[in-house]
Amino acid sequence: MSDSRKRHEALLYHAKPKPGKIEVVPTKKYATQHDLALAYSPGVAEPCLEIEKDVNNVYKYTAKGNLVAVISNGTAVLGLGDIGPEASKPVMEGKGLLFKIFADIDVFDIEVDATDVDKFVETVKAIAPTFGGINLEDIKAPEAFEIERRLKEELDIPVMHDDQHGTAIISAAALKNALEINGKDISKVQIVVNGAGAAAISCTRLYLKLGVKRENVVMCDSKGVIRKDRDNLTSQKAEFATNKDVETLEEAMHNADVFIGLSMGNVVTPKMLLAMAKNPIVFAMANPDPEIGYDLAIDTRDDIIMATGRSDHPNQVNNVLGFPFIFRGALDVRATAINEEMKMAAVHALADLAKKSVPEQVNIVYDEVSLSFGKEYIIPKPFDPRLIYEIPPAIAKAAMDSGVALEPILDWDKYREELMERSGSGSKEIRLLHNRAKSNPKSIVFAEADHLDVLKAAQRVHEEKLGKPILLGRKELILELKEEIGFTADVPIIDPKTDEEEERRTRFGNAYWETRQRKGRTLSEAKKLMRERNYFAAMMINEGEADALVTGYSRPYPTVVKPMLELIERDKGVSRIAATNLMLTKQGPMFLADTTINVNPTAKDLAKICQMTSQLAKMFGMKPNVAMLSFSNFGSSNTETSRKIREAVSYIHRHFPHVNVDGEIQADFALNPEMLAKEFPFSKLNGKKVNVLIFPNLESANITYKLLKQVDKAESIGPIILGFSKPVHVLQLGASVDEMVNMAAVAVVDAQNKENRAKLKN
Repeated sequence: MSDSRKRHEALLYHAKPKPGKIEVVPTKKYATQHDLALAYSPGVAEPCLEIEKDVNNVYKYTAKGNLVAVISNGTAVLGLGDIGPEASKPVMEGKGLLFKIFADIDVFDIEVDATDVDKFVETVKAIAPTFGGINLEDIKAPEAFEIERRLKEELDIPVMHDDQHGTAIISAAALKNALEINGKDISKVQIVVNGAGAAAISCTRLYLKLGVKRENVVMCDSKGVIRKDRDNLTSQKAEFATNKDVETLEEAMHNADVFIGLSMGNVVTPKMLLAMAKNPIVFAMANPDPEIGYDLAIDTRDDIIMATGRSDHPNQVNNVLGFPFIFRGALDVRATAINEEMKMAAVHALADLAKKSVPEQVNIVYDEVSLSFGKEYIIPKPFDPRLIYEIPPAIAKAAMDSGVALEPILDWDKYREELMERSGSGSKEIRLLHNRAKSNPKSIVFAEADHLDVLKAAQRVHEEKLGKPILLGRKELILELKEEIGFTADVPIIDPKTDEEEERRTRFGNAYWETRQRKGRTLSEAKKLMRERNYFAAMMINEGEADALVTGYSRPYPTVVKPMLELIERDKGVSRIAATNLMLTKQGPMFLADTTINVNPTAKDLAKICQMTSQLAKMFGMKPNVAMLSFSNFGSSNTETSRKIREAVSYIHRHFPHVNVDGEIQADFALNPEMLAKEFPFSKLNGKKVNVLIFPNLESANITYKLLKQVDKAESIGPIILGFSKPVHVLQLGASVDEMVNMAAVAVVDAQNKENRAKLKN
């Protein structure tokens, strides 16, 4: 992506459809005058009086207990430096977004126009009654140390400067595991820390608590090794000054066991790496460019354990593994602080989680056969769903054991269940989908690439490394549009109608005719059809000249599906294809089927749709719990539709007993566990979160998914076609760029899945 386009896209993202990244959403009803009278005057006086009697009631009657302030003065923002409070606001909003989507914590971002320590501290203390916790962010050192120290001393709510402690906690967990793998004694290892800012100081302090010896640490800044004979050292740098006879980073690296990089890119050379001790551990955490590139480091030494801050290599040290879950645990026991015991609990919990058997869901997301504890897996993956219910309990327990928890947890099983229910909206599923696509990108034919939005989607797919676009359409127009949007990458462009494609049209036409010659097609008709992009694109997939196909943006759905039905074979055992939409709802991800293909499916059709949708849910890393929907519940009506659903459920129970399905059932009972348990305790869906809905006919499914999109603003991925033997996917007419990008990612993951199945058969 060009710098100018990246800049434009980033600005547009923050400005539209409305400025900013977070908003305040009411949690109570407000439709009637009665509701408003409770929300405000006169009803609001009652909780006010209760809080006046006992200030702790503020946690009972307000949002304080789940509200964190992300506070900065903008003096040390990302790689931007001292840019001021207003300019730091987008970063603070972004941090708030991460708190919400990973740990369901609400955030107000507060930008303070104060560089003086006393003024900053007084400001934060004055607003602290609003919040259950305070996350300090992007404050320059050494002021950051004093600000955090004073606020922790003077406030009775959790305070943490994530720039210091987030990286420290995650890297300490990784270091603990790396040393265990290499069989090295933490009290004896020689460590070089390159960088002397807030993060580096905090990391090194935590390593000492983990067992590293101070005399075994050499810290460097931009001037070289921090020695005791250097003048004008800050108290923090003086804390780690050495008497060792070394002056430069290169000298310090000689025989070092561990390198910790919190500085700038490309400052470590292969020569330095080769000078390190046997089985070195290198955490090159500068972003976006590490102190030494991952591939270069691995090529230089085959005995290395390497970690970076990047997501495209193993062992990503990412703060999002820490701060959302640390604050979650602290808030849930009303901790008065985030103390050393809680930080160390996070270290051990993260380290221990990496040693546990990895759920198949995580393997699927990262396209791994089997992630297991070792040199390339020393720390959990950021998208590991276990983080939300493994880390907060460890923090909460440490808070209780160290005496800072005001509301101890009594039922740990119930607490874990509550944590499992806390998940972000569907954006999490999209991130997982994209992450899996990136793990093994496939070639994707965009059959309508001479439409601007389709080309924009192809550009995103290329730039985000989700897949390898092949552009079909009028070449001249595609080139003009590419220039218009700054799509400079050299990707294949094919115009099926041109003379240069005559040989391929002839070859495709002959292959197509062989399959359709007894179904009314002549050879000349077959060859003529190859001038049409959807026929040509489908034959590219059939002939192995591309891995996946996305089409349908500019034409009605039925007209696009028709050539696919003619050209693409069904999967084994599939007589009718179907389609499902993945709806990213406030209740979590949910598959709805069949939304676009089968008008009035039979009981056997519904059973097959159920089986195929369940398989797709597993491909997304979900455990399917399927409700077969109707207007009746478990035999309460004897209409033809109700009987059809019952027959389908009975058929599935007999022939596919591993599929967790029940019905017929009304939608509200399927989606409300309390109602279901009370009225139908015998249901196989009791105690399970329903995430697949099968509808009796096309009308009900299509209406429901479009209502959810418009009324609930639920994001949709799909329709995803089920039953084809090849990765072919048809968009809805006029799909948005985002929808096309997501469908392209689905097509890539589908291609990966089909490739893996083929390998297993062979």
